[in-house]
Amino acid sequence: MMKEEVKIPIHYIEAAEILKNSLKINGSPVAMRFATKKEDIPEGMAEIDRTIRHCSMVNLARREGRIFYATGPRHECNGGAWALGLREITETLKNGEFYYKLGKFESSASCKRTIERIPHLDRNETYATMYAPLEKAPFTPQVIIIIANPWSMLKLSQSTLFRMGGRIHAEFAGIQSVCSDTCAQTYINGKVNFSLGCDGSRKFSGIDDAEMVMGIPTELLPDITEALQVVAAAPGSKLGTK
Repeated sequence: MMKEEVKIPIHYIEAAEILKNSLKINGSPVAMRFATKKEDIPEGMAEIDRTIRHCSMVNLARREGRIFYATGPRHECNGGAWALGLREITETLKNGEFYYKLGKFESSASCKRTIERIPHLDRNETYATMYAPLEKAPFTPQVIIIIANPWSMLKLSQSTLFRMGGRIHAEFAGIQSVCSDTCAQTYINGKVNFSLGCDGSRKFSGIDDAEMVMGIPTELLPDITEALQVVAAAPGSKLGTK
């Protein structure tokens, strides 16, 4: 049984069904948690048996229903491991050389300016990252990751604003979308964030060209799923398709 770590209980199975049915998404919303020490890992939960990227780990939980954790050595992507607090930033990432050589920036200086603003957890703050389909998570998630088409993201943005109104302020840089934009940043600031994905996540983790990424702080999940049921069925809503 999941050890509850929020004061007001959240019905994750019900929330997952609402998200899947209302948004018509393929696969599951992904529950993610930062484990600060080995004892945070639920008993019987296995470590992933290969070294891959964080975004690919998210896809395993989303598409295949896998439940697992990953320590630093299991994270293939240095940028992702750094953003998630598992590893120190590499020198080539810090000085801008890495993304400059990939052709993403005009100069190493413009790359460095971007890297310095990438949301990230402190070095070695995280012992492991944990992943599961939301409806099956054996741990209390800290971030819910949703990968879906723009229509679904429209409904999620409307659900975010449903109670209080206002504007959506998405923040992204076209790099490190799943690790930083929608996991680290969402965890740190407690706000939803939308991202367009990045070349790495689209090449290696199965994010389709027609899909976007969103991170939801777990504490906001009940309000968003409650609102989603209203806005997805509202008279002014266009019906979506898978």
